[in-house]
Amino acid sequence: MVSIRPSKPEDIKLLTDFQLRLAAETESIQLNREVASAGIKALFDDPGKGTYYVAVIASKVIGCYLITYEWSDWRNGMVWWLQSVYVLESHRRQGVFKHMYDHIIRTISQDPTIIGLRLYVDKSNSRAQKVYQSLGMNGDHYTVFEWMGDVS
Repeated sequence: MVSIRPSKPEDIKLLTDFQLRLAAETESIQLNREVASAGIKALFDDPGKGTYYVAVIASKVIGCYLITYEWSDWRNGMVWWLQSVYVLESHRRQGVFKHMYDHIIRTISQDPTIIGLRLYVDKSNSRAQKVYQSLGMNGDHYTVFEWMGDVS
């Protein structure tokens, strides 16, 4: 049985490992471990930046996701951004992400100040796109443009 809980500072090393794997798998990027770890620690130092959650089976953390926040003046509410989703390869295609997604939607539905959920996905990550579409999400409305400095 999968359970979802907010992450703890003790999870930083594992979250860092997950994010290094995620970047390598999905975008062929080799993240700098120290920078990624400091970025994750910054969330614990300032919860206003976001919150990591972990998926757990039998006391073992097998996945994670990050929620960050965007204020919508148009809708007078908070939009959650789903980021940094990772599930151990040994636990994929077993409904773990569905449990994580259901947890997010349940939480949003219980708080009228949270008005929606967004995420971005690399254009080449067709497997993830199919999963998100199967859950009722769509990429029809916005295209995300960005300028990013070096991530290494």
